[in-house]
Amino acid sequence: MNGTGLGFNPNYDTVIIGAGAAGMMCAVHAARPEGPAVLVIDHAKAPGEKIRISGGGRCNFTNLEAAPDRFLSLNPHFCKSALKRYTQWDFIDLVRQYGIPYHEKTLGQLFCDTSAQDIIRMLRDEMEKAGAILRLETSLVEFSKTGSAFSLVLETDGKRIPVSCRNLVVACGGKSIPKMGATGFGYRIAEHFGHAVTETRPGLVPLTFGPVETEEFKSLSGLSCDGALACSGGAYGNARFEEAILFTHRGLSGPAVLQISSYWREGLPVTLSFRPDLDLLTELKRQKRENGKRHVATVLSDHLPKRLTQAIAERAGLTDGNIADISDKVLADLAASIQSREVMPAGSEGYRTAEVTLGGVDTDGMNSKTMESKTVPGLYFIGEVVDVTGWLGGYNFQWAWSSGWAAGTAISSTDG
Repeated sequence: MNGTGLGFNPNYDTVIIGAGAAGMMCAVHAARPEGPAVLVIDHAKAPGEKIRISGGGRCNFTNLEAAPDRFLSLNPHFCKSALKRYTQWDFIDLVRQYGIPYHEKTLGQLFCDTSAQDIIRMLRDEMEKAGAILRLETSLVEFSKTGSAFSLVLETDGKRIPVSCRNLVVACGGKSIPKMGATGFGYRIAEHFGHAVTETRPGLVPLTFGPVETEEFKSLSGLSCDGALACSGGAYGNARFEEAILFTHRGLSGPAVLQISSYWREGLPVTLSFRPDLDLLTELKRQKRENGKRHVATVLSDHLPKRLTQAIAERAGLTDGNIADISDKVLADLAASIQSREVMPAGSEGYRTAEVTLGGVDTDGMNSKTMESKTVPGLYFIGEVVDVTGWLGGYNFQWAWSSGWAAGTAISSTDG
């Protein structure tokens, strides 16, 4: 084929670095069966590894509520064009064409009924139909550009293979989940070609406590209940999420916590609230009038898990005595501690458990319609490597589909 014996051509129209959600989607739309060659490479043994593990193995592949205001970026307007032109409904149509069964969970989240492998197989099939070439266990080790062509050196099976291409698409993700090989390599490519990279940090990640809070909450480890978590003063403004909260041996996790972690910064408190839907003080006063002989922990257990109410009562010094004997002021303080409790996280679990990387390639240097560099023609950035990060619940996959589509259609529309 090219004399290497490894199935590579010396020249490609497009090389895509990363066979994840964004990279495969880009390949589907950049390639054409009779068009110029499109090569997708990945260092992993299988494509779509983050797809495979997502959603407990069922892939939360998009969200019915996907909209630009559910994405974080230093330029919140950047994502609008791609999300508007390739929407969640477009991807749902593709899923339906393949007969993949799916269901809606809470808050518009769509999951496969059977396995995330259904989405991977769909994308691989679409790539094959389009004529895109996939090479796994292959890494990019050198890259430069001279004139209109990128010069690359790929490494596979211990051999180095020089290739060139007209378009180079960086779709190799961020730093999250390093055990899967995430390294932030895409940021190094961006900086090599003169692109700024905004601050990167773990997103959608559990928060950890310091020694005092760890000791206080250790009896609650493993307990999950509905609640709300709020944070103000971060880089992306104020936020509040009402979803499940999970106590861990190190801190807090669960959907509400993962969501707020993208807004939180070191040194900021978060406000913890249980039963935010209930006027708790009014309820406590009513119980005091009508059922004064009940213990306060018993009253609270009508509305909260028993293990949580016991911990709350112990912290307030109210494990004994009847609610009738407790002053309204003490009841007001108790209600506030349950529904508006400030806690100071010490940190987060970091990239090890983070679902995404916040920040990334600065969008000021990119065309929002095509994902192409404004200064290096033929260089594209898509997916997680870009400074666009979605909420928990399928939003980041939708950004992968939309940004991959935008770059892929831009490339195919300029092919000779």
